[in-house]
Amino acid sequence: MKSFLMLCSAASCALAIGAAMPAAAQQAPAAAPATAEAKPVPVAELVKKVDIPYESFTLKNGLRVLVHTDRKAPIVAVSTWYDVGSKHEPTGKTGFAHLFEHLMFNGSENAPGDFFEPLKQVGATDFNGTTSFDRTNYFETVPRPALDRALFLESDRMGYLLGAITQDVLDEQRGVVQNEKRQGDNQPYGLVYYKVLEELLGTTPYGHNVIGSMADLDAASLDDVKNWFRSHYGPNNAILVLAGDIDAKEAKPLVEKYFGAIPAGPKSVLPKVTVPTLPAAKTVTIKDSVAATLILRSWAVPGLNDKDAVPLSVFASVLGGLASSRLDNELVRKDKTAVQVSSGIQSMAQLGIFTVQAVVKPGVDPAVVSKRLDEILADLLRSGPTADEVTRVATTKVSGRISGLESVGGFGGKAVALASGELYSNDPLFFKKELEATAKVTPAEVKAAANKWLNRPALTVMVVPGQREAYQEATAVAAKPAEGPKAEPVKGTRGALPAVSPIGDLVFPKVERTRLSNGIELIYANRTAVPVTQVEMSFDAGVAADPSEKLGTQRLTLNMMDEGTTSLDSTALAEARERLGAGISSGSSADRTYLSVDAPSPNLAGALDLFADVVERPAFAPAELERVRGQSLTGIAQELTTPQSLAARMTPRVLYPATSPYAKLGAGSGDPAVVKTITRDDLVAWHKAWIRPDKAKIFVVSDRPLAEIKAALEARFGGWKVDGPAGTKAFAAASQAVTPKIILIDRPNSPQSLIVAAQLTPVDPFADTLAVATANQALGSGFLSRINMDLREAKHWSYGAGGGFNFMEHAVPYTISAPVQADKTGDSIKAIQQQVKDFLTTKGVTPEELTREVNGSTRELPGRFETSDAVLNAMQQNDIRRRPDDYFSTIAQKYRALTIPQLDAAARAALDPNKFVYVVVGDASKVRPQLDSIGLPVEVVPAASLASTKPAGN
Repeated sequence: MKSFLMLCSAASCALAIGAAMPAAAQQAPAAAPATAEAKPVPVAELVKKVDIPYESFTLKNGLRVLVHTDRKAPIVAVSTWYDVGSKHEPTGKTGFAHLFEHLMFNGSENAPGDFFEPLKQVGATDFNGTTSFDRTNYFETVPRPALDRALFLESDRMGYLLGAITQDVLDEQRGVVQNEKRQGDNQPYGLVYYKVLEELLGTTPYGHNVIGSMADLDAASLDDVKNWFRSHYGPNNAILVLAGDIDAKEAKPLVEKYFGAIPAGPKSVLPKVTVPTLPAAKTVTIKDSVAATLILRSWAVPGLNDKDAVPLSVFASVLGGLASSRLDNELVRKDKTAVQVSSGIQSMAQLGIFTVQAVVKPGVDPAVVSKRLDEILADLLRSGPTADEVTRVATTKVSGRISGLESVGGFGGKAVALASGELYSNDPLFFKKELEATAKVTPAEVKAAANKWLNRPALTVMVVPGQREAYQEATAVAAKPAEGPKAEPVKGTRGALPAVSPIGDLVFPKVERTRLSNGIELIYANRTAVPVTQVEMSFDAGVAADPSEKLGTQRLTLNMMDEGTTSLDSTALAEARERLGAGISSGSSADRTYLSVDAPSPNLAGALDLFADVVERPAFAPAELERVRGQSLTGIAQELTTPQSLAARMTPRVLYPATSPYAKLGAGSGDPAVVKTITRDDLVAWHKAWIRPDKAKIFVVSDRPLAEIKAALEARFGGWKVDGPAGTKAFAAASQAVTPKIILIDRPNSPQSLIVAAQLTPVDPFADTLAVATANQALGSGFLSRINMDLREAKHWSYGAGGGFNFMEHAVPYTISAPVQADKTGDSIKAIQQQVKDFLTTKGVTPEELTREVNGSTRELPGRFETSDAVLNAMQQNDIRRRPDDYFSTIAQKYRALTIPQLDAAARAALDPNKFVYVVVGDASKVRPQLDSIGLPVEVVPAASLASTKPAGN
C-alpha cells in the first residue's frame, strides 16, 4: 500500500531515528511468459495463515500481561504500552506525553544513566519508544538470558522514576524534543499536518500535534512533568506484552517479581470525543518552500472500532491507496495533471482522518486538478468499487500483515498487534478480526460507509510554492533562582541490575549456492517463520553505471520498470500484482542495481511470472515515458528543496574527481536539463547493457525448499540470453586531493542546519574491517556514540547525529551527519571536530566502550537476524564484500578477540581529523556569521545551483 504525505509528519513521535532504505520497481528483454497464468489463493485462505496465539494474566496491581510463544530464535520482545497519549493533554500542556517518553529513557532510581546503555550491553535490538494520540509505548527485543534485566529496567521506570528526574534532565530532553520538532518542520510540506489538525479536529482532544508547541514545551516545569507521571504511569494503566522464547508459565513469576510491588495509580480518563463535522467546506492555503502544489482534502471519520472503519479503509485504498487506484489511473496516468496521488485513513482509537491528496504537476492549474479530484471521488461514491477492487485491497493488506508478523517486537511485530488490540479494543486478536472483516466486506458496504461520511463538508489545505511565514522558535527558558541545595537524583533501593547468563552465539541460516542453466548464480536461505518468499536480483551496475553524458538514465529506467511490459500495461500490471499480494520493486546503490519481488509463498508462481515479465520484457512505452519523465523532473525539483537531498548532491562532487564513476552519486535523480533529453532508445540501451543474465545474481529467502525455488526460477529465467556487449565501469586508481573547507548551501528560513562532514579513507572494503567498524561504534555509530551523546544528550542541539563508513567496491568514504538547531551550527561543527580529534589522538576507545560494543555486538546477533529481510541483506553484503557465507556465524569470536590498541590503530589509520570537508545546508543569513571562527574557507552556494550535475571545484 502507498504511504501518503500527511502521515510522514509528526503524527507519531519516536525517541530515536532509524533509517530504512527500501527499493522500488522492475525491468528487461526476450522470451514469452514461462508458465500458464497462476491463480491467486483466495484471500480467506491467506487470512487463516495469520495467527498469534497468546496467554494472559493480570497482577493484583492491575498490570495486564499478554504472552505469545515463538521459539524460532532465543529472543523475547518486551513491549510496554501505557494508556496515555497527546489526546490526554490539557490546554497549555501540548507535547507532554511525548516529552515524558523521552524522560523515561534518561534513567530511573535503580538504573541511573541512559536507558540505552544497559540495553546495549545485553544485545537488545529494536529498542525505542513512541508516542501517538492514544498511547505511549516502550519496547526492546532481548536475548532470552537478558529478560530479567529488561523486566527490571521496565519496572524501574514504571515504579521508581520520579527520583531520577531533575531539572537538568528536563532541560536536556526539552531541547532534544524541540530539535526533533525542528527536524520534521524543516522538511518540505513539514507544517501541513499542524494545519489539518487545527482546522479539522481543533474542537476535539485530537486537535493538536503529538509533538506539541514550542511555547508549551518551553513552559513545562519539573512539577508539571512529575505530576504527569503520577497521573498516568501506574501498572493498572499499562499493558505488558512478552513475545518470543517464553511461555506464560515462565513469564508469570518473573513479572510478579519485578512489577508486583509497584502500587496501582490513577487510570487515564478516556476523553469524550465525537466525530466533528465542519459547518461548511473550507479551504486554507499555506506557503512553503516546495517544488509543487499539494492539494490535501480531509474529513473526520470514526475510529478503528467503528463498524464503518474497515469499509472506509477499503474505499480509501480503491480511491488512492492501490497502485491501480482510481486517482492514479485518472489523474496520473490518463490526465497527467498530477505527479503523485494517494488516499488513506489515519485510524485512531476514537476517531480517524480520511485524507485524499494530489501533488500537482508543475505548470498545471491546481484548480483543474482539484475539480477532477472531486469528480473522481463523486463517481466512486455514486458507483461504488468493483468486487475485484475490494479483493485486491484485501489481498494486499493481508499480505502485508503476514510479512510484518515475522518480527516478535519492534515497531510493528506480533507484540504490537496484541498490545494495540488489547488497549484500543479490549481484544488482543482485534487485528485478525479486522483482517477477516476486510476479506468479507462487500462493495455495497464499502459504498454505503463512504457515502455516509464523505458527503459531508471537507477541509482542503493547499500548500503552494512561496516563502514560509516566520517560524515559531523556542524561547530561552529562564533559570529559576535556586531554592536551597540543588536536587540530586534519589539513590535506588532495589539493588544491582540482574546478571545476564551466557548467551549462545548465532547460528546463521545455512546459505546454499547453485546456478540456473544459463549461469545465473542462485544464493538461497530457508526461513519458515512466515509463508513468504523474497527474491532479489542483484546486477553489477548501480549509480556508477549511469551514462556520464546522460546522468539520470538509470533512475529513469528503473522508474519505468513497473510502467508496463510487452504484454501488460501499467494498470494491468499493478492490478495483477495486487491480486497476488505481491510487491515488485527496484533500487540501486553505488555499485549494484536491484530488482526484487516478494509474495505470500502460495502465490509465488504468479508473482514470479509477473517478475520475469518485468525483468525481461519492459515496454518503455513512449507515452508512459513522458509521464514518468514529468514525475522525475518534479522529484528532482523536490530534491532541491530538501536538506538531505541537497547535501547528498554536493558531497560526492567534492570527494570524487569528475572522472570517477562515483562522482555520479552527486547527480541525485539527475540533471533536469539532461533528463529532459533522455530518449526511449537510451533506456532500452541501458537495460540491454546492464540488466542481463551475465551481470545478475539471484538471492532468495523463502519457506519453500531450494529445489522448488530453483525449478521456479529456472522455468522463468533459465532461458534468458545476453544480447550484445555488456556495460563497463572504469575506475581509475588515483583519488582526488580534497581541500578541507565548508560549503554552505543556502536554504533560507531553515530552523535547522544539516551538517555533513566527509572524507575518503584508505580502508580496503574487502579486507577485515571489523576493528575499524567497531571503533566507529564508539565514535559515531548508534545512540551511545560520542558524537550523538555530545550533540544530542549533553548539548541538546540535535535530535540525533552520527557517522559511519560506506563500504563501496572502489572507495570507502566516512560521513558524519548532524541536523542541528540553526543558531548552533558553528558551535556544532567545532564540537564534531573536537570529538573526532580527541578520539583519534588522546582519547581513544575506553575499556568501557570496548566491553559495551563487544557485549552488545555479540549478544544482539540472534535478534539482528530475526527477519528474512535482515538475512537477505546479510547474504548480499557478504557476497559483494567477498566474505564467506557463514561470516556471521563466526563473527562473535572475532569480536571477543578485539583489543583497544587494535581499535585505536584501525581508526587512526582510517581517519584524519584534518581532512574533512563540511557541507552545511541552512539559512546563510543566520549561519554564515557563525563559520568565520572555525578557520576553514567558506563557500556559499544557492540550493538551485545544484540542479546542474557539474562537479564542484577543489
